[in-house]
Amino acid sequence: MTLAGRVKRPGRRGRLALAALCLVGLGLITGLPAQAQDGVTPAVPSAEGTATVSAPTVPATTAAEAAIGAAREAATDAAALNRSEQQQSAYYKDWLATARRAELAIDANRASNAALEQLRAELVSYRQSFMSERDKNSARIETLQAQVNALGPAPEEGTSEVPDIAALRKSLNEQLATLKVPALVAQEAYSRADGLISEIDRIIRDRQKLELLARGEPPLALSVWTAALDEFNGFLRDMRNETANSWRAARDLQRLRSNLPLILALTGLGLLLLFRGVAWAERAGETLGRLAGRGAHVGRFVVSLGRIALPQIGLFLLTRAVHASEVVGLRGTMLLNLLPVWGITLFGFMWLGEQLYSRNEKEAIIPLPAPVRAAMRRTMLLAALVLVLYRLVSEIETVQNVSVNTRAVMMLPIILVASWLLLRVRKLTLLREQDGQIMPAGLRRMASTIRALTLIVAIEAPLMAAIGYQAMAEAIIFPAIMTLAVFGVVMVLQRFVSNLYAWLSGKGDAAEETIVPALAGFALALLALPVLALVWGARPTDLTELWTRFLQGFSIGGTTISPSDFLTFAVIFGAGYAATRALQGALKGSLLPRTRLDAGGQNAVVSGVGYIGIIASALLAITLAGINLSSLAIVAGALSVGIGFGLQNIVSNFVSGIILLIERPISEGDWIEVNGQMGYVRDISVRSTRIETFDRTDLIVPNADLVSGMVTNYTRGNTVGRVIVPVGVAYGTDTRRVEGILRDIADSHPMVLANPAPNVVFQGFGADSLDFEIRAILRDVNWVLSVKSDMNHEIAKRFAEEGIEIPFAQRDIWLRNPEALRPVPPVAAGPVEAARPATPVASAAPVDPDSPDTAEGEGEEP
Repeated sequence: MTLAGRVKRPGRRGRLALAALCLVGLGLITGLPAQAQDGVTPAVPSAEGTATVSAPTVPATTAAEAAIGAAREAATDAAALNRSEQQQSAYYKDWLATARRAELAIDANRASNAALEQLRAELVSYRQSFMSERDKNSARIETLQAQVNALGPAPEEGTSEVPDIAALRKSLNEQLATLKVPALVAQEAYSRADGLISEIDRIIRDRQKLELLARGEPPLALSVWTAALDEFNGFLRDMRNETANSWRAARDLQRLRSNLPLILALTGLGLLLLFRGVAWAERAGETLGRLAGRGAHVGRFVVSLGRIALPQIGLFLLTRAVHASEVVGLRGTMLLNLLPVWGITLFGFMWLGEQLYSRNEKEAIIPLPAPVRAAMRRTMLLAALVLVLYRLVSEIETVQNVSVNTRAVMMLPIILVASWLLLRVRKLTLLREQDGQIMPAGLRRMASTIRALTLIVAIEAPLMAAIGYQAMAEAIIFPAIMTLAVFGVVMVLQRFVSNLYAWLSGKGDAAEETIVPALAGFALALLALPVLALVWGARPTDLTELWTRFLQGFSIGGTTISPSDFLTFAVIFGAGYAATRALQGALKGSLLPRTRLDAGGQNAVVSGVGYIGIIASALLAITLAGINLSSLAIVAGALSVGIGFGLQNIVSNFVSGIILLIERPISEGDWIEVNGQMGYVRDISVRSTRIETFDRTDLIVPNADLVSGMVTNYTRGNTVGRVIVPVGVAYGTDTRRVEGILRDIADSHPMVLANPAPNVVFQGFGADSLDFEIRAILRDVNWVLSVKSDMNHEIAKRFAEEGIEIPFAQRDIWLRNPEALRPVPPVAAGPVEAARPATPVASAAPVDPDSPDTAEGEGEEP
């Protein structure tokens, strides 16, 4: 019976089950999935309702099995589907209500920034849920899609296919559609939430821009000062009245008496830590510095943090004591709660000044004369007080209803003092050489920029505040001070990391020359960027939004690569690369030396394993990281064209390098000659080959020249080679005797092979000598120069013993007119004769062989 016949067997109940499953999958899919309950996979929200996607089951191999499984699943999970549907419907209704509320708030543009931030936080929560749901069933969808693709393309209209295949294709397509709908719904909801978040961010940024550029009444007018003083007196009066009322209430209700022991204990301990904590921290640092040895710098830094911690704890205890007394009112309590925050600013700047401009000249990070360092420590303390006053005025504005003009009047003196401090810092720390002190390289590079920016900010901020741009003045002067503090903290932490590395590695001062301090500075600079962004007015939500975008990844050619994918790729590729190098080391050091492969073959095997291992590691990392390279086909095609035209030489050398490793016309250790240069092959890399010449210089030859050019390999396959030693003897010497002597010299040398035997050749009659040659085969041609030198020494010795003369070229010179060399008496002559040369020119008359002036032998013209 065919499969189609078996599909028809399920009766009415089976067909109803299939219909129910399709309705559940296509008609009830709505909302975002909540937590799965009773083993049921949560549903996904949509605009109309909810639907539940049941847990994926193993696809049936036949259409009948798929139908039976669907019926059983529909009958078993009906109650769970209903429960999940109700939950997701409520969740999606909440999302729709939140989205509608956000759209109304955006359109009205009347909500406060705090309300918009709260609404934005809700939208971010929804968006995160939608993003997690969007890719939930991606693995199952890919599996089903692969099954559909395995069935081949669908038949064209008007044609039919095998009923079994048609039924299976229909079942798979239904499951695929059921799984795709939740992802599409989640994608739509995600896009809507993301768009609303972007609009809220735009509204808040526009408001901040308007506040920053708003111009108020200049605070220099007398009327403005009078109104501001009245409002400030009102604030002080309210604070005094609240405190007096709280004091009377605490006294009348006996709260002071009941809490007096606790108040006294907290006050005493707090004052002790506040006034003695810094001295204790300094004393502990000095003691630890004497005992710690190499780790003294690290220990002193850790202990120096007590200059912040101990006084801060004392300040916190004093705050708790005041709270326990209950003698301050509402305004005083709000200001008192900020006292520890202001304390951190104050003590932190004091600690930073001590680190940068230490009393100990050797411990100071910025080397300046002692009086300048002391002045800088006082300046940093004043900068901390300025920042505390700035925060105090901002807090007064929140606890007391003061006008914008009053705030401008209170802030103007603080801005003037802050500008004066910047100018003082610029004057004291000139960031250049002073009194022989050499600034660190990093400070020298930043010197001109910091000096220029400091001067601009110190001049512009008071001017802006004076003409009414109060917000702009505050937005540049106080962040400028905080920016300098952040730079100082980075410098302190970089020195701490360097000292810690020097201590752990045992390198001492030599650690400063390593790359670790530079890398630490780079990492600290990156970590300081978010802090600087917050200092200059960025919202924390801006940073979290950037981080969210970063985690989502970036798209290249339709492929999205997230940081997790990149990290997975880096870890897997790094592990594969390390394994490849370890395998190469094992092959080169242990396995291959025990085989019969020569050195060149061993190097080829090791290099080939390296290439294969790196390529396999890259492919494995790409696969496990989930990077889809199919969408990069167009980009790869464009790159291939660019490689073909722009990088053809590099590709040619790369292919030539592979040919050299496979064909091995040359190998490492071979003595070759290429382009008129001779030397030993030391390394064959991907692009080029390194040849060490006889004068110990490296010659880098592109691989393409070795493949396409003419190369002489003196040691290809073996080291056997020939040596030729020429020698000449005087005319009249017994040639057979010379031949015997030369043969005996060649036979007696240990590097000359006996088979084939060396040969002595009588070359001919030269101009000055009878020419002979020793031609011998050496067991190692690399010693050819030494062998030739040894044979020449032995030839000179034996010829001297045998009385055989080794002639040298001799030439006799004859003169045709020797009388021209005799002195000629001066004769008076006219102008014409005087212009003639005094030395006669030799004539070209024929030479008489019998003339006594003719020397014996062959004559040459001078």
